[in-house]
Amino acid sequence: MRAPRHLSHLTSPGPARGLPEESTVFGLDHFNAQPPDTAEHALLACCGSRRWARSLAGHRPYPDVAALLAAADEASYDLSPADLAEALARESAPGLPGLRRAVHDSGQPDAVPPRRPGVLAAHTALRAAHAAYESRFGHAFVICLDGVDPAESLDHVLAGLRTRLGHEPEKERAVVAEELRRLSRGRLARLMA
Repeated sequence: MRAPRHLSHLTSPGPARGLPEESTVFGLDHFNAQPPDTAEHALLACCGSRRWARSLAGHRPYPDVAALLAAADEASYDLSPADLAEALARESAPGLPGLRRAVHDSGQPDAVPPRRPGVLAAHTALRAAHAAYESRFGHAFVICLDGVDPAESLDHVLAGLRTRLGHEPEKERAVVAEELRRLSRGRLARLMA
């Protein structure tokens, strides 16, 4: 089992595992002007599929961010099962939502859960659910939390895990493809901000 990580990489800038930091903001004009390999490398921080990154880099220049995001959606819909597996292999299992926000002002590191009732139990439940999901489907659980109130993110993730663990593999492939599309779109929008 991969060690769970904080969910901030799903809802705020953060690359897929093993890829460049997304904290570099390109801006559309800069992105359009980059050599193809540089653009592809930056795009891999948004979605770990090389085909997705090549497709977006190959259709530059984009007139505006909306056109780029529409192209990203289209490229996501065109991912083959192998492309999806490649992208999912670069994602890491998320950790406890809100852990960073909940850390005491004393400066405890993010990896140390705050000493509040229920936090350790929730962390344990989340780890167990991630392990069950990864065992069942063979890849990390991904979920996009864009638009979810941070105070509700833990409940949202746990409910998503419970529901999706009951899916048949074919149904879960469709759900995970949509979650990955949403994650990639959000990461790309932040990269172009």
